[in-house]
Amino acid sequence: MLLKLLLVAASALLSSLAARRFGHGVGGTLAGLPMIAGPIMGFVLASTPVDSVRDIALATLVCLPATVAHLVVFAWSATRWPWWLSLALANVAFFGLGALLPMLELPPAVVCVLALAVLAIGRPLMPRLPVRHGAVDIPAIELACRVAAAMLVAWLIIRSAGIAPATFSGLLLAVPITGNVLPCFTLPRYGDAATVALLRGFVRGLSGFGAFFVTLTLGLGHAPAWLVYGLAWAAALAVAVSLYGLSQRRLARAA
Repeated sequence: MLLKLLLVAASALLSSLAARRFGHGVGGTLAGLPMIAGPIMGFVLASTPVDSVRDIALATLVCLPATVAHLVVFAWSATRWPWWLSLALANVAFFGLGALLPMLELPPAVVCVLALAVLAIGRPLMPRLPVRHGAVDIPAIELACRVAAAMLVAWLIIRSAGIAPATFSGLLLAVPITGNVLPCFTLPRYGDAATVALLRGFVRGLSGFGAFFVTLTLGLGHAPAWLVYGLAWAAALAVAVSLYGLSQRRLARAA
């Protein structure tokens, strides 16, 4: 629990610092990367049989379409409703779809293709609002509140997962913590356009997250575990950086 709480705190802080220096989109991209799940998977890989780790990676991919649905619903809700209602609607979408997907018992190859396909259409499904790019004034007290809120949410999820039924516990542990916390601070202070930019960036980072777990799912058992883990991180960063570069070129052409 301590490890996950520290990783959640680091993710929320680094994402917020990136947003303060480079803008909401960059902060969202960093939050979407496997900054929490990646290190945890490394520890699990060092102490757990490869087959079990591959099963965990596959179970994570199964929930990925639900996470994208959460972000898209939050983005559209933020354009017309307050943060608390947007948060509620986003989580209804997450838990509704997240409870359905494991029941389908899809083959691993289909799970991987579905996860990547949903990530590919996630950003185009987002609303398009004009937003000022560049540095954002995020006070130190807000940074502290973001970190504290993220750690509180993580603690509540971990504690709830320990007493909930097994099928629901797995879904609880897949809840996008920073995807719940950061937009709730961004919407009331910076507005809907900034929130959409944050969430569009989150989907971009989540594409790296998907690449990370697809690499683990397909590679573990066919190559040394340390090599597959390194390739998973390389794939995550390559996808996120490539998509960010592509979005910057589009902005430059539009300007």
